[in-house]
Amino acid sequence: MGTAAIEVRGLWKIFGPKADRIIGSPDADLEPAQLRAKTGCTAAVRDVSFEVRPGEVFVVMGLSGSGKSTLVRCLTRLIEPTAGELRIDGQDVRAMSAKQLRELRRHRVSMVFQHFGLLPHRKVVDNVGYGLEIQGVGKAERHEKARRILSLVGLEGHEDSYPEQLSGGMQQRVGLARALAVDPEVLLFDEPFSALDPLIRRDMQAEVIRLHREVGKTMVFITHDLSEALKLGERIAIMRAGAIVQVGTPEELVGAPADDYVADFVRDVPRAQVLSLRWISRDPEPDEPLDGPELPADTVIHDAVPAAMASDRPIRVVADGELVGVVSRVDLLGAVRPETERVVVAAPAQEAGEKHAENPAENPAEEPAEEPAEEPAGTEEPTGSEESAAPEEPTGTEESASPEEPAGAEESASPEEPAGPEEAAGTEEPTDSAETGGEEPVASGSAEQEQPPAEGDTPAAPPKRRRASTRATATKKAPKPPAEGGADASADAPAAASGRKPRASTAKASEQPSAEGEDDAPAPAKKSTRGGAAVASAGASGEA
Repeated sequence: MGTAAIEVRGLWKIFGPKADRIIGSPDADLEPAQLRAKTGCTAAVRDVSFEVRPGEVFVVMGLSGSGKSTLVRCLTRLIEPTAGELRIDGQDVRAMSAKQLRELRRHRVSMVFQHFGLLPHRKVVDNVGYGLEIQGVGKAERHEKARRILSLVGLEGHEDSYPEQLSGGMQQRVGLARALAVDPEVLLFDEPFSALDPLIRRDMQAEVIRLHREVGKTMVFITHDLSEALKLGERIAIMRAGAIVQVGTPEELVGAPADDYVADFVRDVPRAQVLSLRWISRDPEPDEPLDGPELPADTVIHDAVPAAMASDRPIRVVADGELVGVVSRVDLLGAVRPETERVVVAAPAQEAGEKHAENPAENPAEEPAEEPAEEPAGTEEPTGSEESAAPEEPTGTEESASPEEPAGAEESASPEEPAGPEEAAGTEEPTDSAETGGEEPVASGSAEQEQPPAEGDTPAAPPKRRRASTRATATKKAPKPPAEGGADASADAPAAASGRKPRASTAKASEQPSAEGEDDAPAPAKKSTRGGAAVASAGASGEA
């Protein structure tokens, strides 16, 4: 044991029957749940050892149920320890009598509780002077000292108020002033700011830092907030299941965690706000220049960035006028590099392709361009997948399959009747070659070589028409409606009336019914998905 303000060695606190028999037995190594199931006992503090130096802010942190509040109460025997050594200023606390223990609590150690613990029927000044009243100090003297302490914590002018008239943060300041009023050697804080709003909590943390700088008291601070621990603590002890996992400075915890539990605690801590240049400095290389900017060793990385950006030379890290090491820009970046998961972002072209795969009709690149009327139907651009897949559109091949209503190429098989535009329904405009097996309709291709027939000429030979109808059957599953059916149909109407066969190659309106074959087999009307006009208009004019 040295001259530390607080020394703790092998401290145990076990709740339950025959708790003293567990220490030193195999049961002491059981997990909390197993120990409770086997013995009915709970080990709140397990073999804890640490030291607090005079004037140090020592923070104990951990999750709820880790034993930190039980530990701080054991320091003044508000909770009686089961085993271990406990000394304050070299005096054995466990060996103190009841009278010595009262003197310790009244004069040398004060505690700030989580829930304020103010007396609601007393004014603020009387609450602050309560400890002095217990010591036997006169009313005038304690009021004078209480007013001075209230001014120190920023509550000047509220001396005659009652606790219910103050906000939560102000009530906590009253509790802090009450602890300071007795001028203790050690201040114990048991999660004093956990019930406060974030802004008030931040103000109270700054108040503790200021008071520590001004009065220099030894402080043991209990918290479950890591950011609060890093802000207040000169050293931090992390507890888990009643035991201390690691004790060290904020830099040691963030830069070199003892295990995965501590690493998980500090995972989200901004390293640039915690690690100092001393932690990341290195020895200079033989040929490395040493004329760069000079910074103290305790400068955090965040504050060193401007100097590093202003010079391309390594930063010289000094302590007490001596060179500790150097830090380059690469060293700074390597120290603060976050370990995050890689995020894969799809390229714009890939996203567009996926969108078109879901809804091809929205992609304007596949919309067929408007074709001139004189261009052969065989050279028509392929349609979109939605139009070619429409099952409800009737085709010429469907009509030719009906025995009652012969149409399309079936009519061209009869030598008595000249073939009109109706037979072109069997040669429905083809889709792209991928859908038709790469074949081009013979009727469309051969029509490019033919000259328009003279008046009264005989129509083309039936075998070619039948072959065109047969090849058109391959496009039955993906028909393409004409773009402008009405205009082309009106252009072929005079030829049909005179008994002359229109050219097959110009039949964008090849689905029009024949005027000569209407009386025997009128073709059913078909609707276009793009043209906007009914393709049966020529048939209607023929009937008229």
